[in-house]
Amino acid sequence: MARLKVDGDWRRHEGAQALMGAIAASGFRSLFVGGCVRNAVLGAPVLDIDIATDALPQTVMGLADAVGFKPVPTGVDHGTVTVVANGHPLEVTTFRKDVETDGRHAVVTFSDDVAEDAARRDFTMNALYAEADGTVVDPLGGLPDLHARRVRFVGDPGTRIREDYLRILRYFRFHAWYGDPDAGIDAEALAACAEGAEGLAGLSAERIGQETLKLLGARDPAPAIGAMQQSGILMRVLPGADPAALAPLVHLEDLIGAEPDPIRRLAALGGEDVSDRLRLSKRQFKGLETLREGLGSEGGLEETAWRYGREQGQDIVLLRAAVFSAPLPADLNARLDTGAGAVFPVRGADLAGKLEGPAIGRKLDELQRRWIDSGFTLDRETLLKG
Repeated sequence: MARLKVDGDWRRHEGAQALMGAIAASGFRSLFVGGCVRNAVLGAPVLDIDIATDALPQTVMGLADAVGFKPVPTGVDHGTVTVVANGHPLEVTTFRKDVETDGRHAVVTFSDDVAEDAARRDFTMNALYAEADGTVVDPLGGLPDLHARRVRFVGDPGTRIREDYLRILRYFRFHAWYGDPDAGIDAEALAACAEGAEGLAGLSAERIGQETLKLLGARDPAPAIGAMQQSGILMRVLPGADPAALAPLVHLEDLIGAEPDPIRRLAALGGEDVSDRLRLSKRQFKGLETLREGLGSEGGLEETAWRYGREQGQDIVLLRAAVFSAPLPADLNARLDTGAGAVFPVRGADLAGKLEGPAIGRKLDELQRRWIDSGFTLDRETLLKG
């Protein structure tokens, strides 16, 4: 029976092949590992190239330097070297096995056995390797799980979770991205996640935030978020969050071809102290606050696009429709364009000499309201006459 092979530009990357060739010429083994192999099997885009090897980090750095690449010791203590090859970063990690874990970090020792390296990974679909020629190496039987889109922990779910409690959120994230939506979430895994949920409190806001936003970036995160709510995990991550509007929002996004946006979906979930709990960036926090403000405002569709711009105006309209169970108008795009392109024709200088101080601001607000109510049709001369 022929062994499965994967291929693609990522596998044929000259830098990766040169480095793996140098490692092999020195008597060591190297394999593509993790997401690049998983995604290639699924036919999904490959974004990053990770390599696992039995060569020690210092050896990898020496070999990388010898072939003209730049080695960066990004995590040497844990076996990881980033090799910049032809402008592309390759993360190269020595085979490892866990010696001690505390739910956040692991003490590891290096290994020369790929099966030991596979055994410390989170899910079977991530414990896939490939030779330089693309031949897939599957030490733990992860291929059947991947083909069935079954997210399965390596070994005992509770043990894997106690090694790193972030794996709870990773489980839901991987189910949203790669799981079979019709199969549901495995009951044993869900029970283990619920049992270990208290361990999330010991994780940094940055790690929780990164995983949560990646989860919300899936095409349809609603089933996974629903399972998080049912198991009591959502309230630990986002107290006060309500996923009721998330599935309708995803449906509306699909209707108009809107790309998944984690911040838009976060606005639909609501919740308390979201920025601090997820350690959002200033840009993300500002975007979330704008969407929440727009969701609570009463302006019409065109006014919303005028006040917030076309992109955020569309997001606000989608959120309103999802939260309030309202249909989207057939002429949505035209009305968004009308609002976003409108320019209020009156300026404060037009009222100078007629009014002073706060009276100018009040008059501008009055004229602006008339202009909006007219569908942006009243011109400067008509407004000033009024």
